Amino acid sequence: MRLLIRWLINSIALVVAAFLIPGIEVQGESAFVAVAVTAVILGLLNATLRPILAFLACGFVLLTLGLGLLVINAFVLWSASWIAQNWFGAGFVVDGFWPAFFGGIVVSLVSLALSSFAEDTDDGRRKSSLSRRSV
Repeated sequence: MRLLIRWLINSIALVVAAFLIPGIEVQGESAFVAVAVTAVILGLLNATLRPILAFLACGFVLLTLGLGLLVINAFVLWSASWIAQNWFGAGFVVDGFWPAFFGGIVVSLVSLALSSFAEDTDDGRRKSSLSRRSV
């Protein structure tokens, strides 16, 4: 269930970025499919590629006081768009570095805001079972 919620949050964040940022657009007849495919790719890249890039660019991130992570976010979003277009034929287009940069900021902020509203049901069950044991 948590994976489905995370995918939905990424999808909404991508739609918001496409709506707000010039240079990010959803093309084609099946916009939902394009956003859904790109959200899956973005989730996979955030889980695999982003930590590797953050580790390799650790010195750059420290030198820029964390602003280098914005460049990494831009690269991951741009890569997700490229993979969605070229490998899957999905029409989620990020047209250059600056749209990817600002789109990465928007996707991060929207994901953070929506994740704060998503309830983690596993922790709730654990807490309630622990409280029953201690009584």
